[in-house]
Amino acid sequence: MIRSLLLSSFLMTSVTFFGQNLKPVAYQDGAQKLNGLVTSNAGKKLPGVLILPAWKGIDDEAKTAAAELEKQGYVAFIADIYGEGNIPTNMDTAAKNSGYYKKNYEAYQKRISLALEELKKNGAIPEKIAVIGYCFGGTGALESARGNLPVVGVVSIHGSIGKDQARKNGPISTKILVENPADDRGVSPEDYNNLVKEMNDGNADWQIITYAHSKHTFTDPKSPDYNEVMAKRAWNHTLMFLKELLK
Repeated sequence: MIRSLLLSSFLMTSVTFFGQNLKPVAYQDGAQKLNGLVTSNAGKKLPGVLILPAWKGIDDEAKTAAAELEKQGYVAFIADIYGEGNIPTNMDTAAKNSGYYKKNYEAYQKRISLALEELKKNGAIPEKIAVIGYCFGGTGALESARGNLPVVGVVSIHGSIGKDQARKNGPISTKILVENPADDRGVSPEDYNNLVKEMNDGNADWQIITYAHSKHTFTDPKSPDYNEVMAKRAWNHTLMFLKELLK
């Protein structure tokens, strides 16, 4: 009983914490309603960071990142890629929904673009905006660079880095940081080498940091893959990259 009460208290505290720091923002893609979240410093003219969440939609890792970015002096906005009524409730649906946007990358880029507009409406300086993404969102970060969306840098955190090789490599003006777990079974040597070639073909300013003894979701405290040491290093690398580009 006591344990149950303590757990309930912890969950209530977590909800309150996120509620105090993040405000809901409703926006549209045609008839589809989208529900993003913005940090409480919205409206101030500050550098901005768009957060693209993992394949199940907006989660605690994205919310924690937004709260931490606010402390660093950024306006942060968490995008809703799937839209109201389409949020996955299980792994199969998450795989199906994320797979759709990976295949239909122009639709993914459009949803990212809409979220960028909301970030600007909430105070982000247009010339000082970056994108970070986790897992499926890491793929979106790379798609932001591939689509030459109006951002100065992107961070792909354990993202799916491969793309359809039928797509031609093009110029990439956006600076790129890829945070790659060494033991991610979802990233093949071919994916890695093709990404390096793509970035070089595009004459991009890029870097890949590989984290030893780390599986796919190594940055998520709720995941069995969580590697606390490497997760902290990855976050510090993210902050250093953002500071270089945005401050």
